[in-house]
Amino acid sequence: MAEETTKRRTKDSIFVDLFSDVNYVFQLYTEMHPEDTEVTVDDITVKTLKSVMVNTLFNDLGFVVGNRYIELVEAQSTWNPNMTLRMLYYLAESYKRYLEETNQSEHSKTRVTIPQPELYLVYSGDKNVPEEISFAEEFFGGNSAVDLKVKVIKDVSEQIAGQYIGFCKVFDEQRKIHKNSIECAKETIRICKEKGYIAEYLALHEKEVVTMLDELFNEEYLREQYDKAIATKERQEGRREGVITTLIKLVKEGLLTVSQAAVRAKVTEPEFEKMLAAYGEGATTA
Repeated sequence: MAEETTKRRTKDSIFVDLFSDVNYVFQLYTEMHPEDTEVTVDDITVKTLKSVMVNTLFNDLGFVVGNRYIELVEAQSTWNPNMTLRMLYYLAESYKRYLEETNQSEHSKTRVTIPQPELYLVYSGDKNVPEEISFAEEFFGGNSAVDLKVKVIKDVSEQIAGQYIGFCKVFDEQRKIHKNSIECAKETIRICKEKGYIAEYLALHEKEVVTMLDELFNEEYLREQYDKAIATKERQEGRREGVITTLIKLVKEGLLTVSQAAVRAKVTEPEFEKMLAAYGEGATTA
């Protein structure tokens, strides 16, 4: 198990691992549908779209409940404005596979029988987001012949999805406190066990979770460093652009020659002349 999980790279992979156990999927369903008192764990069939080749379609969790529901659940820590479009892809692919598995065809003269869809987004980020998002609203201002709606689960709660959100938030808090990834992972697990956030899962898979959080800690650190480097580069380029603009103005006003300006801009004279031309005016070199 540990060898398998060392390749996983995000909190969402912990979500995938958590719900690879059909008992947790059953818990998720019964909490979403407390009115369905007759369902059993044997009625749950996990149908998550798996990625077996690069760039193939895959999602975080999909399952069918008897022949009644097909439920697709995606976990996100960063808000994705394209989530409803992705859900449209997932649903179409899931129905395609369902028809194949049940020996039905959309080309049949009789109407096929398909389970009713329910779509959920488990969001663990800090952005203020709605409780439901609509494909038609998101992309076409509500004016679309095609629509699907995704319910957003975003609050920490005693339910299994809410516990997962609580786990993610504890990890994010601990990342700001600990510089050592293993300390961060172990403290995250300790706190979550105390708070009851996916505690049973953490107790059974602590070693694997430490490995996954260790990788995530280091990945997010590298991502932050990259973002800082990009921001620094953009600031430097912005300052340089300001310097170039000033030099061009000085050349236009006859206060500097192209040769002098090129030296200060750290470019060749022909390069600086191209900059001048881009501003719609040439200059005479000294």
